[in-house]
Amino acid sequence: MFPLQRGRRLRVNESIRSLVRETTLSPTDFMFPMFIAEGENIEVVIPSMPGIFRRSIDLTVKEVKEIYALGIRAVNIYVKVSEDLKDNEGVEAWSPNGLMQQAIRAIKASCPEMIVMPDVALDPYSIYGHDGIIANGDVENDSTVAALVKMAVSHAQAGADFVAPSDMMDGRVLRLREGLDAAGFHHVGIMSYSAKYASAFYGPFRDALDSAPKESNVAVPKDKKTYQMDYANRIEAIKEALSDVEEGADMVMVKPGIAYLDIVREVKNAVNVPVTVFHVSGEYAMIKAAAERGWLDHDKIMMEQLMCIKRAGASLISTYFAKEAAILLNK
Repeated sequence: MFPLQRGRRLRVNESIRSLVRETTLSPTDFMFPMFIAEGENIEVVIPSMPGIFRRSIDLTVKEVKEIYALGIRAVNIYVKVSEDLKDNEGVEAWSPNGLMQQAIRAIKASCPEMIVMPDVALDPYSIYGHDGIIANGDVENDSTVAALVKMAVSHAQAGADFVAPSDMMDGRVLRLREGLDAAGFHHVGIMSYSAKYASAFYGPFRDALDSAPKESNVAVPKDKKTYQMDYANRIEAIKEALSDVEEGADMVMVKPGIAYLDIVREVKNAVNVPVTVFHVSGEYAMIKAAAERGWLDHDKIMMEQLMCIKRAGASLISTYFAKEAAILLNK
């Protein structure tokens, strides 16, 4: 009689394991974050993110076509803004001919079926490297939200399918929804960075965009902890996600990924909209560095982490591994 149930019967070989596998991955599970630079035929290596580049719009469009052919259906785009275009208000963020707006138009013209989700935050445009407007020594919430609305509407005018506010200002989802609707963009969705933690895993990303907080001769916060979440907190993430859904978010995001899978599951259980997870730059860089030293099997660890994010409850994974993983899956 010992034992009647033997779990190993379902693990005998790969054919059986594949029959009972609870979670699967496909290229359509991925969104590819892309960094965009001024100029033409520009490709700048990001040293802390091997295999990831800042590319000019022409080369970005070429890459978009390649990843679409692999089955990837969404891109999350960020721009490297010239220093002379930065200020405290982020005015360049809603310029009709800004780099972001040009990039959205070019991607949608060349690959109309690719879902484009531009980042909505002021840090790439800020002389202080913060996600909003500095006033009285801190990021001022309501004036920042007003600027973000103008930014999001300009993205919609350029052809964005979703806007992706990553700023963590209070009430911004409601104001974005109202602003988009008032401008006639009822069809443009909002993917809100709802549970974005003040994490040390973002370092390589900030290298890519030069978007880290900067020292200044005026009083500014030295980090982003007054608006991004404390990584000690769990219940707060659920509250933020539920609030964003009530305000009109079509998707919510948890960021970072692997170190926050408990939060992914909690949020997934709490909301009735798709949950996106950002497998962030530091998580990417750690795998690359360990693999280069021969300490880990790159492809096995990459796929294991992506599968674990999906298993935890992700409907969509924003990951710098998107292209590599899609190639592997297509094999």
